[in-house]
Amino acid sequence: MIAPAFQSSITKIRLRLHIPRHYQHEPLISRLIAIHGLVVNITGAMLGKHTNGDGRFDLEIRGTIPQIGRGLAYLESLNLKIIGKPNADGDGWSC
Repeated sequence: MIAPAFQSSITKIRLRLHIPRHYQHEPLISRLIAIHGLVVNITGAMLGKHTNGDGRFDLEIRGTIPQIGRGLAYLESLNLKIIGKPNADGDGWSC
């Protein structure tokens, strides 16, 4: 059993979420907020005519560990490419 303090502790992750063309009109970010109770900050994005159909979001996601886990499971269930940022305090997205 997970201790209650661990469950309610707020944490953050940073990731890059690749969005295939067929999901670009779906409210993926809104669902992370509304359904999973996460706070989402979009720190970068590339969508639409500036890409060859696919796009990406650079996100900072805040929530409890269970909330983040459910949000990531939701994104994974859509078979989206998710890349975690290796250094949350650094500036680059290189992996």
